[in-house]
Amino acid sequence: MIVLPCRLGAPRPGWSRAADIVVIGSGIAGLTAVLHLRRELPAARVLLVTKAHLDAGSTRWAQGGIAAALAAEDSPADHLADTLVAGVGLCDPDAARVLVDEGPARVRELAELGARFDRADDGSFALTREGGHLRNRIVHAGGDATGLEVERALIAAVRADPAVEVIENALVLDLLRDADGRAAGATLHVLGEGSQDGVGAVTAPAVVLATGGMGQIFASTTNPGVSTGDGVALALRAGAVVADLEFVQFHPTALWLPPAESAQVGAQPGGQQPLVSEAMRGEGAVLVDAAGARVMAGAHPLADLAPRDVVAKQMSRVMAAQGVEHLYLDARGLGAQTIERRFPSITARCRSVGVDPVTMPIPVAPAAHYASGGVRTDLWGRTTVPGLYACGEVACTGVHGANRLASNSLLEGLVFAARIAQDIAGAEHAGRCRDAVPAAPVVGRGSGLTDPAERAELTRAMTDGAGVLRSADSLRATAKVLAGLGDLRVSGATVTAGPPAWEMTNLRTVATALVAAAATRTETRGSHWREDFGDRDDAHWLGRILTRLDPEGELIINVEPMRPAP
Repeated sequence: MIVLPCRLGAPRPGWSRAADIVVIGSGIAGLTAVLHLRRELPAARVLLVTKAHLDAGSTRWAQGGIAAALAAEDSPADHLADTLVAGVGLCDPDAARVLVDEGPARVRELAELGARFDRADDGSFALTREGGHLRNRIVHAGGDATGLEVERALIAAVRADPAVEVIENALVLDLLRDADGRAAGATLHVLGEGSQDGVGAVTAPAVVLATGGMGQIFASTTNPGVSTGDGVALALRAGAVVADLEFVQFHPTALWLPPAESAQVGAQPGGQQPLVSEAMRGEGAVLVDAAGARVMAGAHPLADLAPRDVVAKQMSRVMAAQGVEHLYLDARGLGAQTIERRFPSITARCRSVGVDPVTMPIPVAPAAHYASGGVRTDLWGRTTVPGLYACGEVACTGVHGANRLASNSLLEGLVFAARIAQDIAGAEHAGRCRDAVPAAPVVGRGSGLTDPAERAELTRAMTDGAGVLRSADSLRATAKVLAGLGDLRVSGATVTAGPPAWEMTNLRTVATALVAAAATRTETRGSHWREDFGDRDDAHWLGRILTRLDPEGELIINVEPMRPAP
């Protein structure tokens, strides 16, 4: 039995700050939450906390765009249908309906805020397709720099509001709770100067987690180095329920580099593999092997535009059969003008490592990209801990099910962040919010830390045993490695409290929960592929796996059947 820490080992807070709402994370979800909170509650003290700089999260790396039914020939119903198909029976239909119904207004709101989306000749949004979409509904900016432009507009709006206090370079540690178990703020470690340096406490009756994903548990990921699962780990330690952790989407087309070059851009712990957007396949690029044979021909009716899990699995099968480390994305048929106009960032990145997409196929391989699971929420972003909210990739609203539909992620952050603001405002007006008074002690039992020197071993084990290909044997071996990493009696290591140890402990916590969920689901569904259970099994597994930590640090797993469709 693996016992996980219920509290991170850390010094007691040396400084404190009070707010009405604290938002943790500065991607599209966190920034949108702040702006809507300021609109709904102009007198509220809103504090935005981010792990590095405001622009260091995953949002800036979103190349493809935002999915929304904005075309005359499209509709929310069509968008909903595509979302449910991609989710392979596990989407929460109510949450998905909220997403597609409210999404168009949120996208138009972004444009009004100043986001410069690409436009057609008549001034309307220029729309394209991505995998799994049967309509052109992907709004993009700068060709393939959508996330960067969205982030620019949101950060400018937040910076322009002097009432929003921002704390950068702050790693969130643990949730503070009051005597009734409600959220009462969070402890942070700030790499700053003066009174805010080191561990401190921010008290607030409402805490919004928008901390992003956990791709850094794998050796190869498109996620930035800050994506170490901090929010999910915090929620587990606080007793919140997490859901669907087994469903990690591997992007089929991360730029593959030889080991020597890869070490310079992201193979080391904390690294990030460059992404080759799915939108390139939406424009007509195709996957081929070294001989030029089409990889997706006959594998799915949508061929290269099949859902990402289908493409990643087929690529993995072909790579294993041929004994190769990568395949190729051939975009040469698009022509130089289209490639350079539509995909300037990808073109520049490829050329920087000696690959010219205009004249050469691009070497690509699957990499961990997006966590469909996370902290379980309802339709208003509320978790199972009162006063604690979650939105964006850290959350599991149920909209993605077993596999996220392309470009629904940015939309989810927009839609549910706005809903959280509405709910907090409603609670404020109803008198349900009150001053936050954390219960003592702030630092409790179960504060064991994991040795950060073993991070590479963790990511290798996760990639080998719980990556695209999984089986009972591989998951059992991975669980054994994770258990050993936490036993300091075996390693003999002395772990010093600090950011490396806290991040490593978070990585081990979320990795352990993910492996437990993946071992429980004995079927293949969406982005969860079991080699030993290769078929979807609706008779036994049409339900969601819920995970939580009990007060002693033991993982508790339950399966919740899906509600019958209305």
